[in-house]
Amino acid sequence: MVKKGIGFMKVLVLIVIASTLLVVNGEEIMEKKAKHQRHKNAYVAMMYMGTPRDYEFYIATRVMLRSLVKLKVDADVVVIASLDVPLPWVQTLEKEDGAIVVRVQNMNNPYKQQMNFNNRFKLTLNKLYAWTLIQYDRVVMLDSDNLFVQKTDELFQCGEFCAAFINPCIFHTGLFVVKPSMKVFKNMVHELDVGRQNPDGADQGFLTSYFSELLDQPLFHPPLNGTKLEGTYRLPLGYQMDASYFYLQLRWSIPCGPNSVITFPSAPWLKPWYWWSWPVLPLGLKWHEQRQQTIGYGSQIPVVLIQSVIYLIVIAVTRLARPNLSKLYYRHQDKSCFLQTGLKMTAMWCILATYILPVFLIPRTLHPLLGWPLYLLGSSSLASIVINAFMLPAVHVLMPWLGITGVLFVMAFPWYSNGIVRALSVFFYAFCAAPVVWASLTKVMACLHVSLEKETFLPRLGESPQLPGFNKLY
Repeated sequence: MVKKGIGFMKVLVLIVIASTLLVVNGEEIMEKKAKHQRHKNAYVAMMYMGTPRDYEFYIATRVMLRSLVKLKVDADVVVIASLDVPLPWVQTLEKEDGAIVVRVQNMNNPYKQQMNFNNRFKLTLNKLYAWTLIQYDRVVMLDSDNLFVQKTDELFQCGEFCAAFINPCIFHTGLFVVKPSMKVFKNMVHELDVGRQNPDGADQGFLTSYFSELLDQPLFHPPLNGTKLEGTYRLPLGYQMDASYFYLQLRWSIPCGPNSVITFPSAPWLKPWYWWSWPVLPLGLKWHEQRQQTIGYGSQIPVVLIQSVIYLIVIAVTRLARPNLSKLYYRHQDKSCFLQTGLKMTAMWCILATYILPVFLIPRTLHPLLGWPLYLLGSSSLASIVINAFMLPAVHVLMPWLGITGVLFVMAFPWYSNGIVRALSVFFYAFCAAPVVWASLTKVMACLHVSLEKETFLPRLGESPQLPGFNKLY
């Protein structure tokens, strides 16, 4: 009897332990499910690798997702990421930005052989994976260059497919609403296989061909009772405000629908996150304002400080080493035309490099109010090397530097009445500045010629220049 009682107690203990484990595992499963899906709808972005600007779009995606979280949207934020997106990026999106990352295989693009195909759109068909997110009632698919002005959760009341026409005849795929459906997704894959017409070979061309009837559909107005619509609808323009509209009046005046989302369908190198795009496109400061309020610039500040210190050291060293800097080279006595031409071209290429090289050294997504001063400091420090090595007049070598500073001021001048006045002011400034820059270039060439003739340029080692004080200007 004692043995039977001991055996019964063992069985009872095992049952209790198993029940406890089941409860714990059940709670963990529920927690994981809650972690992976918290809402019925989702804002979805896309990430893939294979372009020279992958990191910049990663930063842009983070800023956009953080801005949505900051607006307290009633939806999940999801990233459809290809399998080659670096794992540290995925972990940052999940842990720091609160995103749900869905890993996918890159969609094969059958339009790669088209004559007008742009290779940077090779993987944009990954957007079609939005239709596979069937765990959500509605999905708002987004490009990373969207800037949210206010919450747009009413979009989840739209139908099976909704998009805005920022072009009179072609809707824009930088933002569209989808009702996920595996049936639609499989049909789209079939259409890719059979070679449906696609004007640009990208997602834009495919979707405008697939939903070719959208132009004739009614305009979306969210029902006041919160119900969700069926069918397809055109979105009011305020949900995809093309940034170019802003520059006509230097303010927003979109009459139809709420002014909610700004999009930047510009040239890739003029996206708002690049520091050099301001003040060419002053609306970029809005994007940087959102970045400052979300992920910040902490990772880039050390680079800015290091570069600034290096540039200041270069300026100090070149000024102290001015009497001996040009003696680092040896020149033969011959004054052949070939040698003189070669030295002149070398000097001119060095001057050009002083204004180009700093662009590639500054972090691309730095705030413009940090990027432009760092650029001016870097170009002036490199110019100091050229000025003292080739014994050139500083004022004329730095004339492009002064011109760039002036054009920044003219472009950023805040009291223009509209974009036309601003454009005319910039044109007038360029018209006046061009002859001055050309005269400085001519003066630099003349100084090089004089230096070569009088052998004050690149003298023999141990010799002193024949024109002391020639470079007093720097």
